[in-house]
Amino acid sequence: MVGARGPYDMSTVTPLADALDTAAKEHPKVVLDASGITFADSALLNLLILTHQAADFRVAAPARQLKRLLQLTAVDTVLTVRETVDEAAAC
Repeated sequence: MVGARGPYDMSTVTPLADALDTAAKEHPKVVLDASGITFADSALLNLLILTHQAADFRVAAPARQLKRLLQLTAVDTVLTVRETVDEAAAC
């Protein structure tokens, strides 16, 4: 599992990208605990889609702003999004 906290845009997404890349290389399933994400833009959306292409990837407990962004862009129809980390890890 990878936890994310704070805002993510082009200038702040690199550490999360590195963590997700490492997790995808080392584990068959990757869960992102997105409950602490306070802001997200297209840079994060791109990262989530790339991670989805590289691994069995799930987004857990997205905060309201991220959940809305996923819905508006229909990325929630591509990614596996669950309400809790436990649900994401179990599916």
